[in-house]
Amino acid sequence: MASRPHTPRRLRRTLLAALVTASVAVPTAGAARPAAVPAPAPAPLGPLAPATAATLAARYAATTDAIRAAERTAADYGDRTRAAALHAMADRTRHFLSFDGRDGGRSAEVVGDLARAERIAVLVPGSDTALDSRRFRTGAVALQRELGDRAAVVAWLGYRTPATASAAALTPGRAAEAAPELSGFITELRAAKSTARLALLCHSYGSVVCATAAPGLPVDDIVLYGSPGTGAGSAADLHTDATVWAGRGGSDWIACVPHISVPLPFGELGFGTDPLAPEFGARAFDAGPGGHSDYLLPGSVPLRNLARIVEGRDPADA
Repeated sequence: MASRPHTPRRLRRTLLAALVTASVAVPTAGAARPAAVPAPAPAPLGPLAPATAATLAARYAATTDAIRAAERTAADYGDRTRAAALHAMADRTRHFLSFDGRDGGRSAEVVGDLARAERIAVLVPGSDTALDSRRFRTGAVALQRELGDRAAVVAWLGYRTPATASAAALTPGRAAEAAPELSGFITELRAAKSTARLALLCHSYGSVVCATAAPGLPVDDIVLYGSPGTGAGSAADLHTDATVWAGRGGSDWIACVPHISVPLPFGELGFGTDPLAPEFGARAFDAGPGGHSDYLLPGSVPLRNLARIVEGRDPADA
């Protein structure tokens, strides 16, 4: 007899069992991670505020020096792939507000003219994003082009992202580590650009990071897309004055992840309420028919709508 295809209920049970099975690996997941390529500690950075052309030039020069130092260390270590990636990052056309090559690497890259920007989007990525992740930077470039002049996009990689196929991606631990870093960065950016419209765009596991950092964060919008949940039961639980948005592509596999929150000895498993559920209370926007990695594709529905939100306009066809 031919087997029946999985019903949504059976699929949810299967995924739930997989989540619980994966949770057993949490205490040992860190031990399996390969050692990061060594890098020197970056020099302390000068103040960013106000974000004039002169202060930004000084900041960009300091971070480029740090990237080049990390490149030399990676080359001496024998990791040509990492050295090549760092060499590309040190190109004079690229600009970073922060960089630290240790522990896998942290960075905040600016696309556009931040000194003149009246609208700023900060991208917070999800799982499997690293210093050499081309898709992350490509998405930032596409968004800035959609926004045009007087807009800047900051690709913020300020935390050690979990691997998609890992137990760390199912629990809030990495988000708890990242949230103070994101909060500090946004606070500094707001002080430097006090009159600019500032939006926080949070993809996948990045939405857990943003939700954890959200209380009191000085941003105008928090956008959750491709989100597995946030760990909060509702937008009100984020304790933010920002407008909270949610969107998900029609082919995004994240829709199949059960929206559960199971207490375990080491913490919670899962992230609770679906941000698109009416009871969560976010404003929904049309994220098109695409998949989990398609939100910032040039010409796409979600890219256009994300740009409209950053600009302070209503998205189309929400």
